[in-house]
Amino acid sequence: MGSESVWLRPRKQERQTLTLGRIVAEAVALLDEEGAARLTMRRLAERLDTGSTTLYWHVRTKDDVLDLALDAIFGEVPVPRPGPWRAQVSELLAGWRATLLRHPWSVGLLDRPMMGPNALGRTEFLYATLAAAGFSGADLPAAAHSLATFVTGSATTQAGERGGAAPPEHLRDHPTLAEHGLDHDWDDTFTRGLGYLLDGMASRVTRHSHGSGQG
Repeated sequence: MGSESVWLRPRKQERQTLTLGRIVAEAVALLDEEGAARLTMRRLAERLDTGSTTLYWHVRTKDDVLDLALDAIFGEVPVPRPGPWRAQVSELLAGWRATLLRHPWSVGLLDRPMMGPNALGRTEFLYATLAAAGFSGADLPAAAHSLATFVTGSATTQAGERGGAAPPEHLRDHPTLAEHGLDHDWDDTFTRGLGYLLDGMASRVTRHSHGSGQG
């Protein structure tokens, strides 16, 4: 990933025989079916029924394709309608998590720079919603980062356990984990955990608001 990001290069003129949108859509389909390890420029060109030269006109590398595909699925995350800040944040993060789980390959790419318009748009919405709720200064990025880390960590853990949980006999020396740690409802666990985070954040905003009012 040492080359310049696809988002920082001038966009080339579309060729009638192949569009960037079609390339990205086919890449997402391939990734959904087989995962990131199986994605190659040659296989993508074959699926598009075109030559590699034509494909390279639009995208230089596999990294370009992955960045474009990752941003494309962020476009599936619904932007919440106006409402209370907690409801908006909860809706945004629930949609974010659902999208990652629909595309399990994406959780392995979340360390990539997210500079595409869809990812930036959702991140902007999160920051703006928190700012309107009263978060400011260092509290604003801390709150946004905590929420983003929670949703990506939750999706990554759930996607990683789709291969099966550890058998009970493997946990005989860890009784609490055996009883409570593995067999749970993922949706409920996510909702409860997000509620804990938002409770703490709401409390902090309330304290700061009262404190500034007293000054």
